[in-house]
Order: sequence, then C-alpha cells, then structure tokens
Amino acid sequence: MKTGTGRSTGVLLLNLGGPDSLRAVKPFLFNLFSDREIIRLGPSFLQKPIAHLISSLRAQKTREAYGLIGGKSPICDITFAQARALETLLNDDSAPRRSDIAERLQVRVAMRYWHPLIEEVIPSLQENGIRKLIVLSLYPQYSVATTGSSLNKLRDVTGRYGIEIFSILSWFDQPLYIDALVHSMKEGLKVFGDTPSVSADRASHVHVLFSAHSLPVKFIEEGDPYVDQIKGTIHEIVKKIDISWSLSYQSKSGPVQWVGPSTEEMIADLAQQGIKNLLVVPISFVSDHIETLYEIDILYKKMAEQSGMRLERVASLNTSPLFIAALKDIVLKGMKEAGWAE
Repeated sequence: MKTGTGRSTGVLLLNLGGPDSLRAVKPFLFNLFSDREIIRLGPSFLQKPIAHLISSLRAQKTREAYGLIGGKSPICDITFAQARALETLLNDDSAPRRSDIAERLQVRVAMRYWHPLIEEVIPSLQENGIRKLIVLSLYPQYSVATTGSSLNKLRDVTGRYGIEIFSILSWFDQPLYIDALVHSMKEGLKVFGDTPSVSADRASHVHVLFSAHSLPVKFIEEGDPYVDQIKGTIHEIVKKIDISWSLSYQSKSGPVQWVGPSTEEMIADLAQQGIKNLLVVPISFVSDHIETLYEIDILYKKMAEQSGMRLERVASLNTSPLFIAALKDIVLKGMKEAGWAE
C-alpha cells in the first residue's frame, strides 16, 4: 500500500478509554461525568462539582465491578492491539521492500477519558513530524456523546499544533464490519449446540438480543443519528443471517430519560415470552470492556439464569482479522477522500 505521504501522515484511533487500575476508577469517572456532551448535569457551572459528587458516590461500586474483571479495563490494551494489527495490515503490501521505517504509515491511539488522553498524544505526534491525521473513531455508529465529543476535543487540541485532520464520522454499515459481526454471531450460535446453519430454516430456538449503549432521549430528539444507525447496522446484518431478534439498550446513568427498552427489561420480557436461549450481541461495542465483561457476562447472565434462560454473548470483535480488514478499508477510503493517497 503506497500513500506517497511519508511519515507526515498518520492514523489515529479514538476510543473512550478506561481505568488502568482500581485507583484510576474515581478520576476516570470524574472525567467521564465532567463531559457535558455525554450528560448535562444542571447548569454548566455546576457540571464539574456534580461530576465530583457522582464519581465519589459511584467509585466503590464501580471498583468492585472492575475487580471482577481483572482490576482494570482491558480497552486500552485491546485498542493498542488493534492499532498494531491495523498498522501491520496497512503496510503489508510494501513493508518487506522498505528499509526506511519512516515511510510506514503509523497508527496511534488516543483516549477521551483516560490515558493516553487526546491532549497527551497530539503533542507527541507533532514532535514526531505528523502533520496530517486520518481520524477513526472506534464507535461504528455516530453520536454527539461519543464520536462527536471525541472529535470536538481533538479539533481543539490539533488546532494548537498545526495538524490537519480528516475525520471518519461513522461506518455503521461498512460491508467488512458487517461480515465480521455476522461471523461472530455464527460462532456464537454454535455454542448452543444443534443450531441449524444460516442457510437452513430459521434458528428459532435461539433468540438474538442486540444490546447497544443507551443515550439520553434528549439527544435523539435534537437530531442525533445514533439510534437510526444502530438499526441500520442490524438491517445489514439480517440480510446475511436469518434470526429472530430484539433490540435493547444498556449502561444508562444519571437522572435523565434514556433510550429504551433497557436490556434488563428486555431480558425479563423475553423470559415471559418463553425464550430459553438468548444470544446477546453488543452491537455498539467493538472491544471488550466493563459493559461486555461485567454487565453482560455477569449481571445479565445471572438475571437470565434466574429467569430460566441460558444467555451467551458473541465474542467482541477486538482484533479479529475481518474487523481489522474493515478498519483498513475504512482508512484507505478516508485517505482517498481526503486526497492524501496516490
């Protein structure tokens, strides 16, 4: 893969971030709740005081949850692994013939709420000669609370360092991404044993529950495309695999109205409908973190068991080859659209 841009162009993967130790939980929560683009806590001048109060009240319970999944969030390690895999794939075509590592297209990572923070990464990129960045948010579906917030922070920081950015806002229906999800779902269905192949009759005895991170209803009312794009992703999936399915939302927090139905409510409803086997697809997440490893694998699984259901979760995309291939395709198309590739 030849870009003709040399070392001056890089790729930046953006993600949420997560505490890298139990001590980091409270400051991570404070950073999260301080972001008014995620949740508006009273008048703007009260945002940080209220965020401090909430993070103090929630810290112990959240530390206990992280304690059950290894004492930290794995999202940073996974995102760095994704970056390494993507960099290798982007440079595969020409890397064996290159002796100058400076010509390779570099892939870096920045996080919104915990280290390596956006404001820490950008100065180092500038010092290393990066002048142009293809920015890929690892949220497939756009929301002002996720990609929007991260890009606003990024633009503020890069503007001070003379770095030009080209942002990929969403990729909810990217074909290779859809293929990666379908592949993961097929593997997940196999866990239930005698699931028919997708070319056979509907696997009606396994119900699929797509669980997305929730969002304040007010954002949707203001035009946020997140819910429509979640449904768009599912629309592409069901073209390729014949399933019975439902959609729910998890991880709501704070005293505002959130998009529903909640995953907890949906599990209870499906149990009442007589569903016995449930395959959960964390549709808005591409990496394992507390929402998959704790909420789904521990809380929701126990809830399902208490309701007489077997709940399994599809493997997160993480560094699956199909997913990394999807990221490569997204980046290369972005470079062409930006006019930064030959």
